[in-house]
Amino acid sequence: MKTVASLFLALASLLILSGCTPTVILGGAAVGGVAVAEERSVGTVVDDATIKVQVMNAIFQNSEPLFTSTSTTVVAGSVLITGEVPNAEDRVTLSRLIWGVNGVKEVHNEVTVTGSESSSSFASDSLITTKLKLRLLRDMEIYNINYSVETVRGTVYLMGIAQNEAELERVKAHAREISGVRSIVSYVKMKSDL
Repeated sequence: MKTVASLFLALASLLILSGCTPTVILGGAAVGGVAVAEERSVGTVVDDATIKVQVMNAIFQNSEPLFTSTSTTVVAGSVLITGEVPNAEDRVTLSRLIWGVNGVKEVHNEVTVTGSESSSSFASDSLITTKLKLRLLRDMEIYNINYSVETVRGTVYLMGIAQNEAELERVKAHAREISGVRSIVSYVKMKSDL
């Protein structure tokens, strides 16, 4: 228990020293609580949370519009970024910023270039994500805490750690059953590969 408390204090100190707001520190407490239930070690969860904060800070410092139009997920040093940007240069900038963060092992840039159009799919994408998360929560054969779900223009992006191939297939099957899902992209790793 002292180790968990020490890790939490270290993360909180890091966040305070990096100039983050108190809401991020509260998020750090949630990270500590979730780490106990996940397949990742507490150290890996803390490292991932640190990477996420640094990625978000790098994007925010570069461009507030890029920050507000994208979402990041970090699992074992692998970063998934989703969202929409107006031009291809912004997409490249996001990759460059993420690779500049210490500890990043892989970048999955799934940001869509929309041109001058604005997205009209935000509400339906949010509904798809919510429905899938609820299905995963209700399915007792899926360890749902190990999965992150993002949806952009009907494409569902999965990231996390699966117990086995059968569990991952159950997750994908749930996604396929939801109206409006056009495709599924999985960056899920197998527990046995970690």
